[in-house]
Formats: sequence, structure tokens, C-alpha cells
Amino acid sequence: MTKADLVEEVSRVSDLSKKDAEVIVETVFSSVIRALHGGDKVELRGFGSFRLRRREPRKGRNPKTGDRVDVPPKHVPYFKPGKELKDLINVPTEVDPDRVGTVADPAPEPAAVPTPVAS
Repeated sequence: MTKADLVEEVSRVSDLSKKDAEVIVETVFSSVIRALHGGDKVELRGFGSFRLRRREPRKGRNPKTGDRVDVPPKHVPYFKPGKELKDLINVPTEVDPDRVGTVADPAPEPAAVPTPVAS
């Protein structure tokens, strides 16, 4: 899914114009980026959390010349999925993924195991 697909989906589900949906999507993304840049952790309950991990300085190689170069320390974004997201992704394939997790269609019950009949 691309950002344009996400804007389209927000527009379709919320009956907003594509322009308004684009503003919403951009605002969410920029808010997450701003929070991470400020050193905060972003936690979306049921979805997951975004945080920064620090990479230590190291020695690297220039792939073109093979020369050793110093790679400075840096922060990289890291996403950790929440339990609900993991559970929804691992739903059996017989279930329509577009309807999983909606209030009208809770997660399916596990298949019943037949019990032997006594003769």
C-alpha cells in the first residue's frame, strides 16, 4: 500500500474529499516524525510503537574504492508491532481480511473438533 492508496482509503471510508484525507494522512505522518525527532516514543495502542535506536559509530568500506571510512553514530527509526496487530495478521485465510476486527464481525471461533460417538 502506498501513501496515495492510504489517502484513497481514508477518503472512501470517511466520506471526505481526497484533499482533506491527504491533509489527515500527512498530519499523522508529520506528527510521528516530529515526535521521533524530539526523542519521544510514539505508541498507538493495538497497532504498535515507533521509537529510535542508536547505532554506534563503526568502520565501513567505500564499495567503489574499497577504502575504509568512518561511519558516524546515528539514530534509526524502529517499529514494534502490537499484540492486536500480530493477531489480526495471523488470522486464518478463510476469513475475509477486509472485515477482520470490525465490531460487526469479531474474530472467528476455532474449528470444533468432532467427538467420537459411542456405539
